[in-house]
Formats: sequence, C-alpha cells, structure tokens
Amino acid sequence: MKTKTTIPSKVVPWLALACLVVPMFASYYFDDMFSTLSHLFENPSALALGWNSADYGFYTSGYSTLCIFGGLIVCGMLLDKWGVRITGSVFVGMMVAGAGLVAWALMSGLPPASSRNIAYVGCMFFGLGSEIAGVAVNRSIAKWFKDGNMALAMGLQLAIARLGTLYAFVVAPKLVSAQASGMYTLAQTACPAIHGLALMAAGLVLWAVFVAMDARYDAQRGLAGASGGTREEDKFRFRDVLALLGNKQFICIALLCVFFYSSVVAFKKFATAILIPRFDVPVDAAKWMVSVLPFSTVVFAPLFGILVDKAGKGTRWMLIGSFLALAAHLLLAFAPAGVPFYGYLSMVFLGFGYSLVPAAMWPSVPKIVPAKVLGTAFALVYWVQNLGLLSFKMLAGNILTSRGGDQGTAQSAGAAVSVEMMFIAVCLLSVALSFILKRTSSRHPEMKLDAPSKA
Repeated sequence: MKTKTTIPSKVVPWLALACLVVPMFASYYFDDMFSTLSHLFENPSALALGWNSADYGFYTSGYSTLCIFGGLIVCGMLLDKWGVRITGSVFVGMMVAGAGLVAWALMSGLPPASSRNIAYVGCMFFGLGSEIAGVAVNRSIAKWFKDGNMALAMGLQLAIARLGTLYAFVVAPKLVSAQASGMYTLAQTACPAIHGLALMAAGLVLWAVFVAMDARYDAQRGLAGASGGTREEDKFRFRDVLALLGNKQFICIALLCVFFYSSVVAFKKFATAILIPRFDVPVDAAKWMVSVLPFSTVVFAPLFGILVDKAGKGTRWMLIGSFLALAAHLLLAFAPAGVPFYGYLSMVFLGFGYSLVPAAMWPSVPKIVPAKVLGTAFALVYWVQNLGLLSFKMLAGNILTSRGGDQGTAQSAGAAVSVEMMFIAVCLLSVALSFILKRTSSRHPEMKLDAPSKA
C-alpha cells in the first residue's frame, strides 16, 4: 500500500517565500537596469535614443507617479479588502505590462521626447504594480511567519530581491555595447529591458504557484474568502485606516522609510554619474564599486534579520544604519578626489546601512498595526516612500544637468558633490527620525518595538 508523502509543515512557509521572492528579484532588476549605465545619458549625442540625464531622471521618476497620486493607498485598502491572491495577481500583471511598454518605447525609434513620455507611462504602471506586489509580499510574509522568524524571512526576501539589483549592476553593462563609431543603437539600449521581461515571466509562474499554496493554507485553517478572515473583529473597515494616521510611531516609521530609502535608491539611479568623476575611475571600476552596495545587503540582510528576531533592539539598529548611510554620503561628498578606496568604503557603509534599517524597520510595522489593515499600512509607508523617490530622482537628474554634469570632468565632479549635499540632508533627517523611534521605545516598552520575535 502506498503512503502519501507530505512536506513538513515547517518547510512549507519557506517554499512559499521562495515563490514570492522571484517576482521581486525581477522587479528590482528592471528598476535598476540602467543604474550602472546612467553615465551614458550625460552624452545624448552618442545615443540613438537621444535622452540626456534630465530625460533619464524624468523617466525613472515615473515609477512613483501613480503610487503617490493615490494609487498605493487605494490599492493597499483593496489588498486588505480582497486579499493578496486577487489584488496581488492583478498588480503583478500590471508590473509586467508596464515593463513591456518601457521596452517597446526604448525600441520604438520615436523622437526622444515621445519615447521618453511613453517610457514614463510604462514606468508608472510598472512602478504601481511593483509596489503593490511588494506590499502583497510583505503582508504574506507577516501572515505565514507570524509565529516567528518574521525578520529573517523579510531579510531573506530583501536580500534576494536586492540580488536582482546586483544582477542588474553586473549584467546590464554587458548587454549594452557601443558600435565602432561609438554610437549606441536602440536595440542595444533596450537589451536590458528585454532581459528583464524574461525574468518577469518566471516570476509570474512562481506567483501563480504561491496563489495556489495560499489558497490551500487558508482552507486548512478554515479561513474563508480572499481576505482570509471571517471574524467580525477582523473585518476591514475604512475607519481603521483613519486610525493609522493618528499612530505617531507608524508615522515616524513611514517618514524614516521615505528619507532613508531616498538616500539609497535615488542615489543608485545616478551612481556611476557620481562615482566616476569623484574618484576618477573607469566605467568598469565604477560598476564593481557600486555593486558592493547590493552585494553587502544580500549577505548581511538575512543575518541582521536573525539578529532582530533573536535579540530585538530594532530601533537601535535603525539608528546605527542611518548613521552609516550618513557616513557614506559624507565620504562621497568630501573624501579626497581621485582615490577609489573611499568610493568602495562609502559603498560598504551604505550597504551595511541598507541592510540594518530595513531588517529592523519592516518587522516593526506588524508590531504596531492590526493585521486587518496591515496591507493598507504597508501601502501608506510605500506611498510616502515613493513621494520622496519621485522628488529626489527628478531633483538629482536636474542638478546633474544644470550644474554641467555633461561638460567635462571638473564640471561633472562639481555636479556630483552638489547632488551629494542633497543626500546628506536626507540622511540627517533619517538619523533624527531613528533617534525619535529609539527614545519612544525606551519610554514605552509595552509597544515591544525592541522586543525579539516569538521564535
């Protein structure tokens, strides 16, 4: 007689996590596919695409447009109302469709302004889809790992997703090569986007597998409906959203998210345009220099997640991570010019900070927010984050262009320092907000912001 083989229950959540991380890996790759190629836009005459740094900054800012104009908040509430299976599937599909429109715009051969505007629209849909997919992933992790190892699971998700960024930093430059004349054709410029679409196809398949697993998870626990809850006290109500806005700790975490992530994510978009003139390194060296940032997060984000799970002290790690980001941007602005060592050191500091802050910050949200509005809470955090990212990406691109970033080495170095002054300011705000959270946790231990996980 055959016996049915079952997967141990402790393994199943990790299998679900494995399905969740692939769409995020693809999303991070696509979002960062031009980060180590940003210097190309300083010489638009060599691009058949014809974009300059301001055009590139405008295009990348499209990621946040729909998010900040209510899309994230409304969709976050839909996520709480309808659940991750329905809402998440819609927006994973939107993410892929938006990326496809970007790829088409890059290959269309239209005038620069037209291709830029179409790519901007595609980036808007890609951005909203990606962010809601990220909210769905975080909400799912909070659900599947509520009894322990939540910080480790979130840290692993972040690490593997950021491996997509590292993959983009290393692979995208290899996909784009100039002709003998020094010109970059449309097909060459679009090659990273085509590669990203292939990655997203794999992500779509694994998302479908997760949806099936999540449906079975609810069925085994007697949770009816897409929202995963039937008790009256667990039902989503709009007044619960208003209560979030009165939660001072939640607002503080949301503001920390917007300023800290802006100091890292917006910087990545223009990394080579800053590192090359500041430290007098060739393109290949700058590529490996900035690759230190995602590589360090891949290694250390899960380790810091274990640390937060076992030792707690989350607000302390947020404060230390914010200080490390500040130190990184101070080095980028004021370290001796032409010395590559300081560029590598700044990326190590920024990478450590980029591991510490999210590993402690994201698991703090379920501690202070009811599960029934957790999707809305994550969406609100992502909303303010995208508000900052849209502003700082456009501002960075405009600073580089207006300060003569495409007029020669000296001018480019001066423009890079000007951009870094902006990043130093947002880092100072991150430090201040982290300190406020640490002081709040000390005065109100009952909130358990610094408590370790259950397991």
